[in-house]
Amino acid sequence: MKGLLAYVGLRAGVGLIGLLSDRAAKSLGGVGGRVWHALDGDRRRMAERHMTRVLEDGADIEGASESVMKSYGKYLAESLWVRAKRVPDMLDRTEVEGLHWVLEARDAGKGIIFGVPHIGNWEVAAPVAVANGIPVVAVAEDLPNKRITEWFTAMRGDFGIEIVLATGSMQVMRDLESALTANKAVALLSDRDLKGRGIEVEFFGETTTIPPGPATLAVRTGAPLFPVAAYFEGRGHRVVVRPQIAIPDEGTRSEKIKAMTQTMAGELEKLILQAPDQWHLVVPNWPSDQE
Repeated sequence: MKGLLAYVGLRAGVGLIGLLSDRAAKSLGGVGGRVWHALDGDRRRMAERHMTRVLEDGADIEGASESVMKSYGKYLAESLWVRAKRVPDMLDRTEVEGLHWVLEARDAGKGIIFGVPHIGNWEVAAPVAVANGIPVVAVAEDLPNKRITEWFTAMRGDFGIEIVLATGSMQVMRDLESALTANKAVALLSDRDLKGRGIEVEFFGETTTIPPGPATLAVRTGAPLFPVAAYFEGRGHRVVVRPQIAIPDEGTRSEKIKAMTQTMAGELEKLILQAPDQWHLVVPNWPSDQE
């Protein structure tokens, strides 16, 4: 019964947000983020902790952490607001840097891997790819509430994203490899190691782990791996594609994956530093955060 009520409540909220303009929806999300910042001390302190890693000495850490949570509210509101019919207008207000690398990879026919940080509205990169003839596949959590999972999958379809559920089985990797064989793009969030089984890297001056999936897929399939971020920019968005992370010529498979993952960490730093107050990481991400 609780699951049904949660689903109905969520659908009702989505319907109400859908009645707003894009500007009003994101403004409402920003207000929600500010309230969250004021009320949730644990998340606020974790956002502040991460901002001390990213910003220079003397920066307004508290103000930056509030901006982080406002930005996350905007992302959630826009994700609930978007409909397939609204995507063309969203694309009209989106600037893209580095698209030529993606188009060259599309024409090469080996598939494409996008390594994406939790920044801005990362899902906006998908309709950009789809508009250029590149279907997009992403991995999402298989939630306990199946109704919400099915609804979430359908909503991501409005962004042009085909969802593969993270069931923990090897079938997930096989599905992603099949997508690359079909010359689709696989988009993977790459700055947070949910399961704690990632590869150890130096990330913003401190050792932690990040997911090995992007590099593993690249080494196994030969598909090019591009770091990508999608930022809020005025009323629209700015998508930045960084150059391909090369697969090393020498070393074992595990050594190549480790080297590429460390390079990915460095590229994620560059993307995050372009708009640190849009980096929605408000949970522990380094071993010292657990203390």
